[in-house]
Amino acid sequence: MTTEAESLYQQAQTTWERLLGAEHPNVALILNNQAKLYRKQGRFAEAEPLYQRSIAIWEKAQGQEHPNVGNGLNSLALLLVDQGRYPEAEPLLRRALNIQEKKGGPEHPYVGATLNTLATLRKNQGRYMEAEPLFRRALSIGKKSSGLDHPAVAVITNNLAEVCHLLGRFREAETLYRQSIRILEKALGSEHSDLAMVLNNLGSVYQDQQRYVEAEPLLQRALAIKERILGKTHPDVATIASNLGSFYLNRRKYAEAESFLLRALNIREKTLGPGHPAVAKVLQNLAKVYFQQHRYDEADVLYSRAVVAMEKSLGPNHPDLAQTLGHYVLLLEKTKRKSEASAVKNQVKEILANNPGLRPANQTVDVRDLNRKR
Repeated sequence: MTTEAESLYQQAQTTWERLLGAEHPNVALILNNQAKLYRKQGRFAEAEPLYQRSIAIWEKAQGQEHPNVGNGLNSLALLLVDQGRYPEAEPLLRRALNIQEKKGGPEHPYVGATLNTLATLRKNQGRYMEAEPLFRRALSIGKKSSGLDHPAVAVITNNLAEVCHLLGRFREAETLYRQSIRILEKALGSEHSDLAMVLNNLGSVYQDQQRYVEAEPLLQRALAIKERILGKTHPDVATIASNLGSFYLNRRKYAEAESFLLRALNIREKTLGPGHPAVAKVLQNLAKVYFQQHRYDEADVLYSRAVVAMEKSLGPNHPDLAQTLGHYVLLLEKTKRKSEASAVKNQVKEILANNPGLRPANQTVDVRDLNRKR
C-alpha cells in the first residue's frame, strides 16, 4: 500500500514538473505529501529534504508569509520533534504560528495544528505545565472548527491525556484516553494506526496504577494493529514493544521483558540513531531488567549509555534524566560505590527541584492529516 502511494507521488511529481516547471506550488504540495508518507514510515532522513524543498518553492512562488509556508514549517518541525531535535524545531514553530495567526486569525485550524506540535515539543522537553495550556487551546480550536467527534479532536485529546498522565493525574488521563478511543473507533474503525497509539497510552496508565490485567490486552492489541499496518520494524512498533517490555519487567517476567526491550532498542537505534532520548529510555529499562537479575556489570554499561544520551539530547535538567539517575543510584549503592551514589543523588535532587513530573513523554501525530480523513 505504501509502496503504491510512493510510486503515485513520484509519478505526480514528474508530471507536474514537466507541465508546470520544477518550482511550481503544485510540485511543492506533492513533495510535502510524499514527505509526510516517509515520516509515517519512519524514513526521517528521506522526508527532511522533501519538506525543505517544498518550503523553498512556496517561499519563492507565493511569498514568505503564505499559509502554505506556515504549514510546511509545522510539518518540518514535527519531523524534527520526532528525532529529538528540539532546538531546531522551536524557531520553525514560532515562525509558523506567526504566519498562521496573521493570515487566518488565532482560531484557525492551522493555528491549532501548530499549537499541538509546539505543545508536544514542550512535553518532550519535560516542560509539562507549559504544554498543558497549549494542548487545551489546540483542543478548543479543534472542537470549534471540526466538531466534537472529529479524529483530529481525538488526537489532541490523546495528547492532552499524555500530559495529565505525565503529571500523575491518572483518572483525568484515563477519561481523556477513553474519549479519544471512542471518537477514533467510530470515525476510523477498530484497526487504525492512530487508535493503536491511544490504546497503548491507556495501557500505560493502567500499568502505572498496577492494573495489569487491564493493561496487557490493550498493549498487545496496539502492537498487533501497528505491526499489521506499518510492519514489524517501524518506530511506532518500537514504542509499544518498549512499553510491553516495561510491563513484563513490572510483572517480573524478565525473559519476556528483555526480548521486547531488545527488539525496541534495535528498531530505535536503526531509525532514530543511538543518541535519541527514546533510545536512552529503552536502555534504562533494559538496565533495570539486568539489575533485577543481578547482572550488575551489564546494567552499569546500559545506565551509563542512557545517562550520556539523555544529557546530550535533553539537557542536564530534564525529568527523564532524573528518573534514569534515580535508578542508577540503586545500582551504585548495590555495588558499594557510596561516593558516586551520593553525587548522583544530589544531581537528582537538583533536577527534581525544577520539574513537576518524572514520566517519559510519548508520541504525537499531525492533526492536519486527520482533518483530511473524512
